[in-house]
Amino acid sequence: MISNLHIQNIGIIDDISINLEDGLNILTGETGAGKTLIIDSLLLIAGGRFSKEMIRKGQESCFVEVCMFLPNHPEAIEGNIILSREIYVNGRNLCKINGKMVTVNELREFMKNIIDIHGQQDNQTILESSSHIDYLDNFSGNDIKQLLEQYQNEYSNYKQIISNLKENYGDEKEKQRKLDLLKYQVNEIDSANLKIGEEESLDIQRNRMLNAEKISLGLAEADVEIGENAIEAISKAVRAFEKIESFDKNYEMKLNDLKSIYYDLQELSRDVNNMKDDIEFDEEERQEVETRLDSIFSLKRKYGNSIEEIINYGDSIKEEIKRIENLETYINELNSKKEQSEIKLFELSQKMHKIRLEKAKILSERINNELQDLEMKNAKIEVKVEFDENRNFTLKGLDKVEFLISTNIGEDLKPLIKIASGGEMSRIMLAIKNVLADVDKVSVLIFDEIDTGISGKAASSVGTKMKEISRNHQVLCVTHLASIAAKGDYNYYISKNVIGEETKTSIKRLTEEETINEIARISSGNISKIALEHAKELRNA
Repeated sequence: MISNLHIQNIGIIDDISINLEDGLNILTGETGAGKTLIIDSLLLIAGGRFSKEMIRKGQESCFVEVCMFLPNHPEAIEGNIILSREIYVNGRNLCKINGKMVTVNELREFMKNIIDIHGQQDNQTILESSSHIDYLDNFSGNDIKQLLEQYQNEYSNYKQIISNLKENYGDEKEKQRKLDLLKYQVNEIDSANLKIGEEESLDIQRNRMLNAEKISLGLAEADVEIGENAIEAISKAVRAFEKIESFDKNYEMKLNDLKSIYYDLQELSRDVNNMKDDIEFDEEERQEVETRLDSIFSLKRKYGNSIEEIINYGDSIKEEIKRIENLETYINELNSKKEQSEIKLFELSQKMHKIRLEKAKILSERINNELQDLEMKNAKIEVKVEFDENRNFTLKGLDKVEFLISTNIGEDLKPLIKIASGGEMSRIMLAIKNVLADVDKVSVLIFDEIDTGISGKAASSVGTKMKEISRNHQVLCVTHLASIAAKGDYNYYISKNVIGEETKTSIKRLTEEETINEIARISSGNISKIALEHAKELRNA
């Protein structure tokens, strides 16, 4: 559950903090006071989209932070998880989970099974039949999740095979032109006889050639210092120790060390002499190195960033040449793979269809039970699942899922978009949300003005249903109806005040007496004695 919500610089909200409780939390207030901004803030912390117009005028950023009590969540510290999102006018986001930086996508992924926010746009989503298969699959849970993952992996493979089949290289002339180009490229690469590591070796050789004079002088100087100075000095030291070696074992040992150094220096002197001889190059040899490096550079510019990449590219186009020259065999292989993939897809689609049929019956029954509680006693929903025997595979299989409804006895079942009114849609959506929330174990359900288009007994039923839902979920509801507000375990009043030249939103948790007054205000527009009596009746109903 959300235990605290902190909002800064969103719309007319300057800086507010709300302590929320488990159960049914009702938010009321006059139009334009900032109720919707609170829902917008919750959408942001759930990873929703941001518009820079949301930032309070004159500010550079906005900030939303929630503290959630989720004792069984693996990320919880002493049962608590703190999430925050700060957004700047330039669109830069700073998201954190328990102080750890995360991306917006990671925040959204984290929150998707914790908070479910229902606004008026959801009423439009449920009208789109293309989304109905998602509602059914969400209800089906793990029973279909693993199958769908297998199917979609195979579907990706299937689409790649189809794409490869479409690459038939055009007509015979086009195919021959392609072959000529590829053969030219292979010949150019093969003729170069490239070797991995060759370029590095040539670069070293070229560098030595370009700096031959410097290297020659350095080696000559080193040769003199070693051959004439160092060896002579060590030789003198050897003779000096030979005169005293018999007096002490340590002198004898040092003499042996000096002799070892003397022999090493002689070997080093010979090596330096050989290096001096190797440093001599003729112009023709230098030109050969430059030409070879130019050739490698030219091939890199065409075929890859390194000799290894060029060789790999050559191997790949040799395979492509084989495919083109043996196009008929290649196409037959692809068609065979396509057929095998279609068999797998069909088998998985059949398995998913069986599950969807079973779950559709259960989902229909549960939604209809919810609608009975929501004063839609004559309504009947059927989750229809049709299987495409023509095997026109889609990303989700061969099923077409559609929610059909009859709102009156004797009427035929029809698509939601053709029959349901705004008030009916609100109740249908509430019924679906309630059923899916029980399956997904979503911790927090948020409803933004779900009471649109309903009143009277239907509104009272909606309030009662929310009360029932709040026994297992924390529920936040923005409402304008007294009968729904009266069901609240905790009621909050959102108001706006002009301070100086600024308008600011404030929020207050109401006492029981203040709650009665607010219910009276909503029901009649003023707090009269009759309105108060009616409010008490609603509260005690």
